[in-house]
Amino acid sequence: MTLWSQLQLLDSLYLEQVDQLYDEAFPMEIRQYLSQWIESHDWESVASNVSLATLRFHELLNQLDEHYSRLNLGNNFLLQHNIRKIKRNLQEHFQEDPVHMAMIIASTLNEERKILENALRTQVRLLVLHYSCHFKPEIEQDIQVLEDVQDEYDFKRNTFVDFNVTLMLQFSSVSYFFLNIAYICVQVVIKEIANALTLAEQIQLTLISEELPEWKKRQQMACIGGPPNACLDQLQSWFTVVAECFQQIRQQLKKVQELVQKFTYNKDPLTLGKSQLDDQALALFKNLILNSLVVERQPCMPTHPQRPLVIKTGVQFTVKIRSLVKLPELNCQLKVKVSIDKCRKFNILGTFSKVMNLEESSGCLAAEFRHLQLKEMKSNNRTNETPLIISEELHILNFETQLIQPELCITSLPIVVISHVNQLPSAWGSILWYNMLCCEPHNLSFFLNPPPVKWGQLSKVLSWQFSSATKRALNSEQLRTLAEKVLSHEAQGDPEGLIHWNTFCKMSPNERGVPFWLWIDGILDLIKRHLLNIWNDGYIIGFLSKEREKALLSDKLPGTFLLRFSESCRDGGITITWVEYSQDGEPKTHSVKPYTKSDLASISLPNVIRDYTLTAAQKIPVNPLVYLYPDIPKEDAFGRYYINSSDGRYSLFNHSLIQKKKEGKIRVVKKTYTNKTKLNPAALTYLNPPISQMDIDTPNLDCI
Repeated sequence: MTLWSQLQLLDSLYLEQVDQLYDEAFPMEIRQYLSQWIESHDWESVASNVSLATLRFHELLNQLDEHYSRLNLGNNFLLQHNIRKIKRNLQEHFQEDPVHMAMIIASTLNEERKILENALRTQVRLLVLHYSCHFKPEIEQDIQVLEDVQDEYDFKRNTFVDFNVTLMLQFSSVSYFFLNIAYICVQVVIKEIANALTLAEQIQLTLISEELPEWKKRQQMACIGGPPNACLDQLQSWFTVVAECFQQIRQQLKKVQELVQKFTYNKDPLTLGKSQLDDQALALFKNLILNSLVVERQPCMPTHPQRPLVIKTGVQFTVKIRSLVKLPELNCQLKVKVSIDKCRKFNILGTFSKVMNLEESSGCLAAEFRHLQLKEMKSNNRTNETPLIISEELHILNFETQLIQPELCITSLPIVVISHVNQLPSAWGSILWYNMLCCEPHNLSFFLNPPPVKWGQLSKVLSWQFSSATKRALNSEQLRTLAEKVLSHEAQGDPEGLIHWNTFCKMSPNERGVPFWLWIDGILDLIKRHLLNIWNDGYIIGFLSKEREKALLSDKLPGTFLLRFSESCRDGGITITWVEYSQDGEPKTHSVKPYTKSDLASISLPNVIRDYTLTAAQKIPVNPLVYLYPDIPKEDAFGRYYINSSDGRYSLFNHSLIQKKKEGKIRVVKKTYTNKTKLNPAALTYLNPPISQMDIDTPNLDCI
């Protein structure tokens, strides 16, 4: 069912909110006519690409024309007029700015989803409230009436028991009267209990089929860097209320059974109906309990909190199980045991069996395993050989407990088990790919034939990698550069363009031999280790083609520079490119060999920018780096990050890279350093690394 179809089933209160989302520029009629087509596109990605937005705008007009042609308008002049008017308004408002239309549609769809989610949550709250305020008091009141009738009947019976036969005959008619009243009361109570049970079943269905899967999907996205998952407390309160409801219904049925024992007879339909209700309540209660156990925190090594689901053998990891039904009688009654699938043989070390108890801090019923380890069992004759490499082998942790039935089991999301830390980037790539595309926890053969992913989906996840590790996500320009790198030429700019697993994590998109994801991961690590502050400040453009780089700098002041990530460094590298002008006014851009992690471990990039010098033929050292793109003085951008000798680090003076032209070639002349403190030998190569003819243009020193 489309989002639009679901919205139309809501109460008028929510439909009014939907109505407020639309105006004359983009009327609701378009949403109604083209609902499936509109929901089939990623409008956030469309809004970030002008050419694609233009294409989608014209497609929308064509879709509107097709819809118009399919309508049997007949003499409906008003409808014809309205559709033509809608099309004219679209052209008037968005012909010159199709991106604005894409932004409106993207924003509207997001708001519609929020309205639907709020409606579902409100529905659950109202159902719970309706039971608490309506059914429960009425049932209890009617049971009290039944008790009063029972007491009155017993009193009359005891009064007449010692009298003669004539009086006993009179009592028979009185008894018949009371039995009729009691029977009617039982009918009323049974009917009310049945209605309450139906309501509770509706709530349970909403929780199990809608709310819980939605939470699990959000958890999947949160595991790979998406928005933090919503707290489980609200779900727990709903699950607990429904469980208590089932318990109360069974108690009420038991009370009714005790009261009507004197009134019942063989094959009494009321007794049979009560028995069926009791069985139904018990079955619903069991089903609720079976679905109430969740993995609240997926397996994660404390050493890598931002990369859950990747476990290294011999390294401790944690995982937490929680029950969404919080009943006192369950405290310390549920024993959970951890095991792992048999694809590869592992021993689980540490405390792998725990009892779930009520936590003092949160009050939830949970069991947290904090010190688990995996140790692989070596075997000379492996019987489970697969064509998959280690980073593609998926495993699951099983959590077994004896609750309603033996061996009740829930599972973690698939994990990747590695034996060396250098396998972590590839393993994390596998976790990203799986959770983008799959919701089946037991699909351990996923990578035997992994499906492709749409660029619109992948771009969002790539941006999450940066926003979760830093404070800054990727912008549309950076994502466009990455799309050019990983998509085929025909699919560039199309959020529907497909990227295959091998392209993402195995094959290099260029001749440098660095797979796309490993290149991205190396840059992420470089940022976290050495560039975090200036990345968060937005001073690193980072992902930029050389052609675009030249275009950005071509009309800027001499000495304007920008920071770009190298495409040739597997482990991440950053280069500085600046612009200068020849005597005839032609812009020339120059770059230095990329600075890598080992370089930046010795000296910070802000210090490199501050102290970078070239020496021309006149022996005058000049720093060509003056303005950070577009026109920020470098002192304003990086001044607060400079490190001086007073910080306990080294200080450098008179350092320069002297370059001279000789027969059309560049040669590097010996660098001279003096230092007031003892200099780290590794720092001697931090400044002005040798020029790479592959990466870097030759500086023109005539203009210096």
